[in-house]
Amino acid sequence: MSDIVRLGWDVGGAHVKLAAFSADGRLRAVRIRPCPVWQGADHLREALRALRAEFPSGAASAVTMTAEVADLWPSRHAGVVGTAVLLMEELAGPPLALFAGPEGFVRPEAAAAHADAIGSANWYATAAVLAHLLPAGVLVDVGSTTSDIIPFAEGRVAAQGYSDAERLASRELVYAGVARTAVMALAREAPFGGRFVPLMAELYATSADVHRLTGDLAEGADLHPSADGGPKTEEASARRLLRMVGQDLAPDALPRAKALARHLSEAQLHDLDRALDCVLSGAPNEAGELLVGAGVGRFLAGRLAERRGVRYLDLAAVLTDDPALGSAAADCAPAVAVGLLSAALSPG
Repeated sequence: MSDIVRLGWDVGGAHVKLAAFSADGRLRAVRIRPCPVWQGADHLREALRALRAEFPSGAASAVTMTAEVADLWPSRHAGVVGTAVLLMEELAGPPLALFAGPEGFVRPEAAAAHADAIGSANWYATAAVLAHLLPAGVLVDVGSTTSDIIPFAEGRVAAQGYSDAERLASRELVYAGVARTAVMALAREAPFGGRFVPLMAELYATSADVHRLTGDLAEGADLHPSADGGPKTEEASARRLLRMVGQDLAPDALPRAKALARHLSEAQLHDLDRALDCVLSGAPNEAGELLVGAGVGRFLAGRLAERRGVRYLDLAAVLTDDPALGSAAADCAPAVAVGLLSAALSPG
């Protein structure tokens, strides 16, 4: 892809996502790579190098990050600065800018002075693009690890909070996703064998197992190893999930495992529904009339809209007019969004 002039990056603590744009401003490619930053900075270096090598060396980069929350770093501030240093080393040469939410883009050398605005601002990038394109609505971005519920209206992001701590309190950040979340975080108990059984406080299964058994998990949504390092098949997911209620996978137990998964999926949806109620209680009235779904778990956003009887818009239909890229763009929305917002920073 020799015509690529601009790259948008979402550098997370578990994945690195990349969106590539041509000189005419069109989205040309979307990439994602698993990256366990908590296991060491070398994983981040390798992910950046592998993704960057595919595109022209002169392409400018705009970056939003959540990698600073990984426990590789002693604090979030140190994580922003440390991640910025890695970015300067691995993306050296062409222009490089860091997204600082409402403060716009800043030079990576200034990361320390803008750390509070840079850290975990990827949700703001997506919401800002939507606020520019649509009159009002709520972004419901359900990812592999977390979910963001962000109202926008009258050309602005209408969030109550900004930092992770503030957004957790306002329920604009729900720390559960459809792949990496421990099942014990979805519910305290679940029905099995005619009784409500407390779930074991062990990492036996993840939300990927739940949504694989319900048939909702998209191909490519689960890029990290399973809880036991085993295969990602229906049978293996059932075995892992049944361990949560102290059961083994017997020949006739698959239907029961699927019923358990359905209940846990509903529990996750209920938590998102309650969070959405909280967010809407402080949002502009018109925002609640449209839900915009993003992330690999946006099927849950679609269900929220259906049950509430409000309009639903899949972000795949918003970020690009190329149907071949729509789903990937919605999966990696912040990378695409930060690339779009950075258009004025590079010749493209």
